Amino acid sequence: MTDQWRGWREAAQAALYGDEGFYRRPEGPAGHFRTSVHASGLFASAVARLLADVARELGTDAVDLVDLGAGRGELLTGVLAALPAVGAGGLAVRAYAVEIADRPAGLDPRIVWCAEPPRGTRGLLFANEWLDNVPTEVVETDPEGVDRYVLVRTADGEERPGAPVTGADAEWLRHWWPSAGPGSRAEIGRPRDEAWARAVSTLTAGLAVAVDYAHVREARPPFGTLTGFRSGREVRPVPDGSCDLTSHVALDACAEAVGDATRREVLTQREALHRLGITGERPSPALASTDPAGYVRALASAGEAAELTARGGLGDFCWLLHHKPGGGAVG
Repeated sequence: MTDQWRGWREAAQAALYGDEGFYRRPEGPAGHFRTSVHASGLFASAVARLLADVARELGTDAVDLVDLGAGRGELLTGVLAALPAVGAGGLAVRAYAVEIADRPAGLDPRIVWCAEPPRGTRGLLFANEWLDNVPTEVVETDPEGVDRYVLVRTADGEERPGAPVTGADAEWLRHWWPSAGPGSRAEIGRPRDEAWARAVSTLTAGLAVAVDYAHVREARPPFGTLTGFRSGREVRPVPDGSCDLTSHVALDACAEAVGDATRREVLTQREALHRLGITGERPSPALASTDPAGYVRALASAGEAAELTARGGLGDFCWLLHHKPGGGAVG
């Protein structure tokens, strides 16, 4: 890491994925922030049901499951364990963890560890909080109304204005995130559009799902969303490798980048998990007298489901689904 001034995309790429980057740390992402995967095993159960649905739609007992941004393999481990409980124990799953970090010790040998998604897969490609960590340029509109790249200093996160935005970046801004006036900021999501289109192209048939905090063209945040996380706390974003760097995703732009080869839909996580049987409904009080232990388990499960589907929390995540011909549907 150096003190040089760079655009946010270059700085974040080095800070997150360089040789000493945040995502190469031994504790993994789970050591710094909690996703739906870490919140409850019910999330993995829902993905297991979704995988079974996709396999049924494809008419096969052998299916691929690709986890983009797999962390330390937590989701894949949970899905493989949950398959018997969701009635899919006989499904033959080829599981791929796509991650830049080294394969963790003791990981289920059925999981293939790879740096890029394999091509030609048939099944479910799942990207949970992956796109928000694809680095983007940050821009700010100057007092004269000119959109300029924001340069950042690695050592302390200090910023200064850079060159005017031109070319493909300027076109993306005009179409997807027009300036709200002097002082407003935006994140240019073009690298995310391209990354998602490439990922979906690796899937021959089935379903591709991106799950993230998101916004749409009609309601972009006027000052952007770039922030940092360290040890469970939100912190000032500094591209020195000490914290996660994340910003919400222009998911509508990602959806359009894939083109018309797929049928697509966007759901909230609350809607998606409800379709997959995760509702947060509390057990009947009558169960407490007939099966006290079962009631306690059901109550705990309801609490976890409520967290995953809560409005104003995890339930507000967006699920972007691309159905390729022969692919499955939620529920």
